[in-house]
Amino acid sequence: MAKEAIQIRWHGRGGQGAKTAAGMVAELAIDTGSYAQAAPEYGAEREGAPIKAYTRIGERPIRVHDAIYYPDMVLVLDETLLEAENVAEGLVEGGVLLVNTKRSPAEVRKQLGLKGCKVYTIDATGIAMQEIGRPIPNTVMVGALSKVSGRMSPELIEKSIRKKLGGKLSEGMLKGNVNAVRRAFEEIKGE
Repeated sequence: MAKEAIQIRWHGRGGQGAKTAAGMVAELAIDTGSYAQAAPEYGAEREGAPIKAYTRIGERPIRVHDAIYYPDMVLVLDETLLEAENVAEGLVEGGVLLVNTKRSPAEVRKQLGLKGCKVYTIDATGIAMQEIGRPIPNTVMVGALSKVSGRMSPELIEKSIRKKLGGKLSEGMLKGNVNAVRRAFEEIKGE
């Protein structure tokens, strides 16, 4: 039986945009004709507290609505969570771990003792600071995810950024987010 959906688990801290990114990826998938859902998992946490968010993408309606325990992809928006949580828990064989860090994929693989998966890194916070002037790595991570997955183009992400964030951000901030996504395509490292 074919796998029902691609399952993505996001690890971040409150205020880094993990919930927004999970929703944006689901909307992008829907825009390309797939079924998708996104959901956050957090309580009454404050800014900076660890959170998780989930995205499922499939070619048929998705009927499950629980947490993702065996993700195909794990995205970590804050590298301090590599020590605070078992972010790779349940990652399927051949899965993808994508981490916001200045470190190399080999360093992350060694730290976590990972085998049988692909590891990618990108300095998403550095790019966000340079392009939008704020340490919010979510759109950079969406760009990096799209490069790794091959499912979404930078142009489609730009359209989504303008749709989802257009009423909330200035034109300069929107342009910065678009530039950040484009840089993610160029600067992601993997092994």
